[in-house]
Amino acid sequence: MITLQFLVTSLIVVLIPGTGVVFTVSTGLAQGRRASVYASLGCTAGIVPHLLASMLGLSAVMHTSALAFQALKFAGVAYLFYLAWATWRDRGAFAVDRDAAAPLPMRSLVTRAALLNTLNPKLTIFFLAFLPQFVAVDAASPLAQMLVLSGVFMAMTFAVFVVYGLLADAFRGVVLESPRVQDWLRRGFAGCFAGLGANLAVSESR
Repeated sequence: MITLQFLVTSLIVVLIPGTGVVFTVSTGLAQGRRASVYASLGCTAGIVPHLLASMLGLSAVMHTSALAFQALKFAGVAYLFYLAWATWRDRGAFAVDRDAAAPLPMRSLVTRAALLNTLNPKLTIFFLAFLPQFVAVDAASPLAQMLVLSGVFMAMTFAVFVVYGLLADAFRGVVLESPRVQDWLRRGFAGCFAGLGANLAVSESR
């Protein structure tokens, strides 16, 4: 059931930079390792609705219903553009002090990160096509296998995102010491969020 092919494929999928990676890295740079772990937790939690939708067959409905797909897609687009705008405006986002930094509450970070992945309909379509490939044809309980595979995928997602966040935190000192780097990062991450939003806006359900 849990094959080497599944693990390798999952790892490649998780490693590919996307909205969750951008958010986790920006959080690690701005607020440190503890905050990046919360961001990783939120991004992982945001996968749950898509996995449930795949297991319940809701993704098939979304795949055939243009209205359902478009509604969720543009909600995600709007949220990504909001993050781009908020990041661009917040000139103090990366200008933090090691001793006096006041990171966002855990609940806010987790909620914001979870929304990023929840509002991405492409994930639902992805899991509809991805997970069933690794369920044994003669499985006594396909749903149980889907749950196990989903759990492994989520654990891998969390672990990889934590590593991304810790790597970002390792470079945090460079950011703290250079206002120019802070400004570049602010604009860069704002541009990334805007670009991801634009990419989602022009994407199709199939």
